[in-house]
Formats: sequence, C-alpha cells, structure tokens
Amino acid sequence: MKSIVTPFVLALALGAGCNHSASAQQTAATQPPPFSNPPMLQGAPDVASLVAKVKPAVVNITSTRDVKVTRGRGLNIPGFEEFFGGQQREQPDDEQDSTMHQSALGSGIIVDAQGHVVTNAHVIDGANVVKIRLDGDREYRAKVVGKDTKLDVAVLQLENPPKDLPVAALGSSSATRVGEYVVAIGNPFGLGNTVTMGIVSAKGRVIGAGPYDDFIQTDASINPGNSGGPLFDLHGEVVGINTAINPQGKGIGFAIPIDEVKQALPQLIASGHVARGQMGVVIQGMDDSIAKALGMDHPHGALVEQVSPGSPAEKAGIKAGDVITSVDGHDVQSASELPRMVASHAPGARVQLGVLRDKHQSSLALTLEALKDQPEKSDDQSSGGTVERGPLGLTLGDANGHAVVERVSPDGPADGKLRRGDVIEEVNRKAVSSASEAAAQLRASKSGEPILMKVKRGDQSRFLAIEP
Repeated sequence: MKSIVTPFVLALALGAGCNHSASAQQTAATQPPPFSNPPMLQGAPDVASLVAKVKPAVVNITSTRDVKVTRGRGLNIPGFEEFFGGQQREQPDDEQDSTMHQSALGSGIIVDAQGHVVTNAHVIDGANVVKIRLDGDREYRAKVVGKDTKLDVAVLQLENPPKDLPVAALGSSSATRVGEYVVAIGNPFGLGNTVTMGIVSAKGRVIGAGPYDDFIQTDASINPGNSGGPLFDLHGEVVGINTAINPQGKGIGFAIPIDEVKQALPQLIASGHVARGQMGVVIQGMDDSIAKALGMDHPHGALVEQVSPGSPAEKAGIKAGDVITSVDGHDVQSASELPRMVASHAPGARVQLGVLRDKHQSSLALTLEALKDQPEKSDDQSSGGTVERGPLGLTLGDANGHAVVERVSPDGPADGKLRRGDVIEEVNRKAVSSASEAAAQLRASKSGEPILMKVKRGDQSRFLAIEP
C-alpha cells in the first residue's frame, strides 16, 4: 500500500511547494505539515499486536485418507477442492483398480502444553495420516485422541511435541456480545497464517448442522481451510471454533461457541468420546397458532411430539402434547435449546423439568439415560376405505385403524399444513382412530379458536394448529 499511496501524497506536497507567492506561504503556514505515515485512528484496536501474541498457537492441518478408485476413473468429487481445500490425484486410464490418497486442509488451535490440538471433526474424518504444521513451519505427525461428530469437534495430539509449545487461552462465548470485534486466523485454501477481522454478527444461530446447533455468526472472512481454526476476541482469548460458511452469502461464517468445546474437551481427551444424557422424547417448535391453542400467551418451550417407550420421560410421566418450559429452573426459550440443555448433563443425572399440560404448569423429575444414535426409519401409510368430508377443506379416509388425509383443498385453512397421506392421531388432545371420529372432533371445535392436531407423517408425529 505504501508504494501506491506515498508517491501520490509526496507528489501533491511537491506540487504545493512550487507556489512562491506570499499568500500561498501564509496559507501553508496555517496548515498542518504533511506526514509520511498516517496516524493510527484513536481508539482503534491494536490488531497487529494481538495477532503477534496469539498466532503462534494456531496450526495448519493436513489430513490424508485412502480412497479406492475404479480402473480408468479418478475420484473427481465435485466441489471437494472448493469446499475442503483438498487435493485429489487423477487415476490414469490404464491402471488397475487401486487406492488413491486424498488430502484435506484445515486449521486448529493448541490448547495445552501436552500438544493437544482442537479442530473440527470433519477435518480429520476418515484420515489415515494427520500432519500439523506449527508457526515457523515445524511439522509434526499427530494422532486423533477423540472426536464428537454431533458437535463437530476433534482433539489431536502431536507426536513428540516440543517443550516450547505456545498455548491459546480459552475465553467465554457466553460473555461475548453481539457487535464485539473478533479475529479469525487459519489456513484458507492452504494459505496458512491468514488473519481476518470482523464482528460477532449474531449468536445462537441454528443452521441445521446438527442436534446442538448454537453457532456464533461472524462477518470475519472464513473460507474452506479455516475449518477448525480459532475465533479470537480482542483479549486474545478463543471464543469460537470456525466451522461453517454460507456459500450463497458473503460475510456469513459460523463458529462453535468455545463454552461447548470446553465442556466436551476433558471427556474427549480422557475417553475419546462425549457421554451425554437424554430424556427419550421427540420435540418440535411452536408458532403463534399452536401456542394460542395450548393456552400460552406467546410461543416458548419445546412441544413433545412423541415419548419413547421405557424412556426416562415415560417413567417420569411426560406425555405427547406436554410443553417442556424449563430445565432445572432455566427457561427453555425455544425447542432448539432443549437438546443442548439436556445434553449438558451426564447420563444418570437427575433433572427437574417445568411442564405445561392442559394449561396447567407442573414440575417433574427424571433421571437421564445415555444418549444413543437412533437409526432412521421409514413408514409408508396407504389410505383406503371409508371417505369422510370434514371441515377445514379436508377429505379424510380410513386405513388400518387410522384417519388419513385423502385431500387438502387448495387455499383452505389446512392448505400448507396438512398433506395427502398424513395420519390424524389427535384433535384438540382427543385421540381419534377413524375418519368419522376425526371429522366429528373437528366439527365440535369452538368457533374462532385454533384447532390443535397431532399428525403423523412418515415415522414422525408432530403437533400443529390450524385456524379455521
């Protein structure tokens, strides 16, 4: 920048000095003298000093995995290089089926003197070899100590780490405010030690990345290869782990809050995985209509869709249609908060839940069990038999002891909420098992009030409210 600006400024200064008139000299005397280096803006953060302090603890990560390729074909994964900063070598047409090395680039942060490095789980997914390059180009092999795919966090450890390892300070994401300056350092597109700066644009973002979405949104530039790198505040403390970008937008990046990482870190180092508690419920969010139908003044809490048989929730007496409003006295503002609040407890922990049922608030205690991965299931419903034309623009049919939606009238009250094949299980908290029962309950609903329905679609049941 100096090679462009300075000659231009100097040329203006020399040009002004060519006028020898008295008036020009008097005018020049009242003006401040020209300067060669612009003064620093008063109050601006000293990012250069901050970076010099924290950058040594930031590392570049290269992970390599073996991929089998078919004769005559390269790997050619669309978007691999664009989104993961990786490299893939083409397979010559005349070679036999063989194994090919595929690499991915990422970033990480050293968190202790033992050489533990925090990064994203997706950076080292399936890796056979992981190499870590420190500031100053020292390179070490590393082993994967543990990973948590739900949070997308992994812990690596350098093999034979040096004694002079720089260590980053972990801050508090809960104390970080929207609008604060933040600095991202990482390895975008393999361009190591890259520094970008921005602000915290938002907190608590849910982007569909996993069950515990609670991202920090920032406009500090984050690109492929930044994954796993740190997001620093101006105190030089890590407040987030950069993990995702929005390819359709500019200045929209996401980081995992460091508070969640700190909670998982001891377990990942000690056992390689994170044990979390669960209640055994399927939940959904609410809109104004559902909240009104449940007697709530505004949408909040988590509406229970299903309760797993034999689960802690069933043993405690929780039922479908209940609204969980608090956990251990802490309000549940939205359904997306509940999984994080419950998962922060270990299996075997006893929690106290605030529950709203039939417009009455109560308290239930339960003991959490270990969270297990649930396989996805599919369930096709086919209707047939008696057809009942009910209110709300619905045509209902009987199928296997259920009331099934045959047709939804366009632009009717149920249009956009119900669809053909939906199974109506309840109307206004009353179970129905046939088209005629469902239609009768719909007709018996109070005029002008939202109708609360429990509907099964595929393998999942959920509540919705329809205003006539």
